[in-house]
Amino acid sequence: MTDLTRRKFTGLASASLAAAATPLFAPAVLGQAKAKPKLVVLGGGPGGATVARYVNREAAGAIEVTMIEPIRQFTTCFFSNIYVGGYRSLQSITHSYDKVRKEGVRIVAERASAIDRDKKQVMVGKQVIPYDRLVIAPGIDLKWDSVPGYSEAASQTMPHAWKPGAQTQLLVKRLNALNDGALIVMIAPPNPYRCPPGPYERVSMFAHVLKAKGHRKSKIVVLDPKPNFSKQALFVEGWQKHYPGMVEWQDPKVHGGIKGVNPKTNEVMTDLANYKAQLVNVIPAQTAGQIALKADLADKSGFCPIDPANMRSKMDANIYVVGDACIPGEMPKSAFSANSQAKVAAMMIRGELAGAKTFPARYSNTCWSLIETDDNVKIGGAYEAQDGIIKASSTFVSKPGEPADIRKQNYRESIDWYNGIVADMFG
Repeated sequence: MTDLTRRKFTGLASASLAAAATPLFAPAVLGQAKAKPKLVVLGGGPGGATVARYVNREAAGAIEVTMIEPIRQFTTCFFSNIYVGGYRSLQSITHSYDKVRKEGVRIVAERASAIDRDKKQVMVGKQVIPYDRLVIAPGIDLKWDSVPGYSEAASQTMPHAWKPGAQTQLLVKRLNALNDGALIVMIAPPNPYRCPPGPYERVSMFAHVLKAKGHRKSKIVVLDPKPNFSKQALFVEGWQKHYPGMVEWQDPKVHGGIKGVNPKTNEVMTDLANYKAQLVNVIPAQTAGQIALKADLADKSGFCPIDPANMRSKMDANIYVVGDACIPGEMPKSAFSANSQAKVAAMMIRGELAGAKTFPARYSNTCWSLIETDDNVKIGGAYEAQDGIIKASSTFVSKPGEPADIRKQNYRESIDWYNGIVADMFG
């Protein structure tokens, strides 16, 4: 006999017994109904959105998942260079969270103002959102004063476009308005920064647009604070092959130091020379997103130390940090890395909050860079926790002089990867 049948039978036999049984039974049911553990995710990019979806889906409703992301339409920073080069539309790299919401993830479309680590709460406007575990995936913020004379206001004249959306649109608008004979100056960022090959792929896309428009006299000067950069031999080979004489890269031994910029005159000053440009692209030094800094989750580097075995913050055992904001050891700061780290963090959180089985952390990354149509190069590796850091267990990189069909296949791979990662993020 089921409980329902038994209660019905008792009610038929005696109304007074039914009345007496009800208060005795109800508290027992309430006592058995435990509140779901709460996961809160700050950030809806390749790290945050992936964690939120994977935990929500694979925990099968056993964990209450809230994602805090003020941007309602997310434009990916990865593939934004492809948009700069005219290969993609802005719409094609812009996505909504509609499917994520329909899957059951609660989305708070506001900016988090503070984290109370002692009370395990996140403040969002007038809301106080409690958590059992918190994932921080705020991406990067820019150190405006790392280039003398530069500022957030100056970015309206000298766009950085290192955060997606309006800045990237501004850069594209300025690029497409250039006449032949124009000078573009890029100030590349110091290490560490988001997407190590990214500035140099962007230079390639600048050159592609100028070449496609028939420019013969325009020039691109790259002022780099670093003595070398990711995929350098491949980019230099590509620039010489596709854009001979158009791109000039200067390391500190050549330019002698970047003294500053003047947004009013569009000038860039170095020890070697002053450049009056028609377009200046300044990519400043970077730190973890401000919410992580305010919560004291970063060290003196400006980024957040983590346990390489699980992505847990070394500052707080209840917090995980994934993506560009963390210190990833030998992994680069990339969307692929963030997505890979997110899956490890999601697995560990399910293990802690829902009793799911966990496995040793394994990470992977690949970065593709388009130099010219169908000429795409890549770098990547597999990683694991070793010697207290995320360490490369194997690596690979494209080789100079590869056949054209390999480079073309690389581009097709990058398209497939993009489709796969946005499916992971947005459903």
